[in-house]
Amino acid sequence: MVFAKSTLGESLMLVLQEGSVSYKRIANFLLRNQVKVTALGIEDMAEQCEVSTATISRFARDMGFNNYAGLRNQIAEVVQAVFQPVEKLRNTIEAKKNAPSPAHTSMQFAAANIDAANQGMSEQSLNQIVGHIAKASTVYVMGFGLSAHLAGMLALHLQPFCSHVVEVVGYGGTEVAAGHLANISDKDVLIVISFPRYALDVIKLTQFVRDHGACIVTITDSPASPIAQLGNYLLLAPSTHGVLPSSASAAIAVIEALVSSMMVSNKKNVEKAMRLTEAISAYLHSADNNVKYTQPDNTKPKK
Repeated sequence: MVFAKSTLGESLMLVLQEGSVSYKRIANFLLRNQVKVTALGIEDMAEQCEVSTATISRFARDMGFNNYAGLRNQIAEVVQAVFQPVEKLRNTIEAKKNAPSPAHTSMQFAAANIDAANQGMSEQSLNQIVGHIAKASTVYVMGFGLSAHLAGMLALHLQPFCSHVVEVVGYGGTEVAAGHLANISDKDVLIVISFPRYALDVIKLTQFVRDHGACIVTITDSPASPIAQLGNYLLLAPSTHGVLPSSASAAIAVIEALVSSMMVSNKKNVEKAMRLTEAISAYLHSADNNVKYTQPDNTKPKK
């Protein structure tokens, strides 16, 4: 299913629905046996699909490749991307006896990612983003999968300082997200967060927002990310990790940097922060409202 949702997988699904009988047979085999295909030559592939090698070659060209080898190589790349997190975990477990502490190594990845994000951050770009957020009628924040909790964190941070903040995904998934974005306009800002493994829905919805003229800020791990070129502004947060599909440490640091810049950009934000503190102070722990523990009196006779 993960392979089927890739760009190549979707093209094969379309062939499976609308292609000729022989093309449907090939597409069906590729979708069901993508790992096996990476080791098959064109003759073996033709035998498996019960078609000629000429048909296999024609299929590959119609799919946009020079030959069958090009198609097979692309399938191998997609398969590698899908299974990379699993392979990283397996390799880490196998090398565990001779490797440093996984916890210590994870901390090293986090520190390196945060340092790289800091080195690549543009103060000018950050100030421009803050300006757009401050003027926006509505700020939409979107993240799917592993990025959903990052979107929720950013939405909560921005809420006191913006006219209106909408966390796009929430309960209900893509359908609810699309409903939230249905009326987005050039007066609004979308902050989209996406890290490996990238969700296909976030790409399609970001393209929809782009077509409607809203300012788009993307927070992602690399310029090669599928959403990196879809936004007006790009904030990079490297997510390399030895075991996890992606690390969120740099993403959190970038979110905090953005929110900090937002908070100090206007004196009125100080007043908003004070009002927020006053509103929630009754619900916060302090020495004045601390619940004292009473030692039970064990001297009284039990009934």
